[in-house]
Amino acid sequence: MNIEADALRHDELQQISVFTGRVVMTKGSIVLRGARLDVRQDAEGYQSGVVTAEAGKRAFFRQKRDTPAGAPEEYVEGESETIEYDGRTDNVRFIRHAELRRYRSAVVTDELSGSTIVYNNLTDVFTVDGQKKTAGSADSNSAGGRVRAVLFPKGSVVGAPTTSVPAPAPALRPSNVLSGPAK
Repeated sequence: MNIEADALRHDELQQISVFTGRVVMTKGSIVLRGARLDVRQDAEGYQSGVVTAEAGKRAFFRQKRDTPAGAPEEYVEGESETIEYDGRTDNVRFIRHAELRRYRSAVVTDELSGSTIVYNNLTDVFTVDGQKKTAGSADSNSAGGRVRAVLFPKGSVVGAPTTSVPAPAPALRPSNVLSGPAK
């Protein structure tokens, strides 16, 4: 794990490190960015972390997915005010104003948004919670408490998602006669 930050406070006894100020963490293909990163290591050596963003901004996560030989490269990236990563379970939790995107061959194929998104890299399962808006709630997402998703078929052709452009409509011609078979 490589981490860059403006400051570090490490507690060896508790196995807790707190990085503050323009934090950038890389571990294999995982990249985390935010204003603060709290890293814990358990007795078995598994690491977990909580990244928080600056006020009014969102923290960032990106991970290259393991894909079979010959398959296009895939990445998962997301943003939210707080991101929790659990190295033991390979779970990522995006909390408040969460967005998650999946890229295949550098093309966005899936986009999810909600209040909270949980992504399991091992099982490739996404869970999105929109959390209903309550009166005076500042914690609701901007989509009015609804989940938003754009999902493309996994077997779709690699490249930009295609949207067919309709052919131009034939020109309409005025007519005083009805045509067609007589009845």
